[in-house]
Amino acid sequence: MPLSEIELDPVDFVTIGTVGPKGRRVFHLQGGKSGQIVTLVIEKQQAQALAEAIAEMLSDLDQKHRAVSIGESQLLHTAPARSDMSLREPVEPLFRAAQMGLGYDEERNLIVLVAQEPVLDEDDAPVSAPRSVRLWGTPQQFRALSEHALFVVRQGRPDPRTNGHVIYYWT
Repeated sequence: MPLSEIELDPVDFVTIGTVGPKGRRVFHLQGGKSGQIVTLVIEKQQAQALAEAIAEMLSDLDQKHRAVSIGESQLLHTAPARSDMSLREPVEPLFRAAQMGLGYDEERNLIVLVAQEPVLDEDDAPVSAPRSVRLWGTPQQFRALSEHALFVVRQGRPDPRTNGHVIYYWT
């Protein structure tokens, strides 16, 4: 029986990437710690919304800490270290994320990303124990995740209306 809750605290890396050609890409959220890799399938819109929510959270935290102390504010505003943001092998999704949320532990200066699988199965029957994943990381790691996720989202087709559709042209 799979674990119903997985927690990586703190992660060594957290990233978003895709598998497949443009127009049929599958988005993945992935985090890892000490050789343990957790991969989830997410939607393109979830990747974009997550990136925007992280950016907003970091801006709010920066504003809050700026009011308290310049030193703490600079800790949050440090530019992310450019690390390898590619997906790690094996890319074996645990589940498709239905819901995601963010939190912040002020004492530890860590952000947590919580993802949960759907509470209903394919037949609309309730899932008895939906699985969840908690990925803890530094503000710098999540700043890098936010910037990278937006970059990945923009790598799709120029006109998303053409994804998976045949376009007919008449002359």
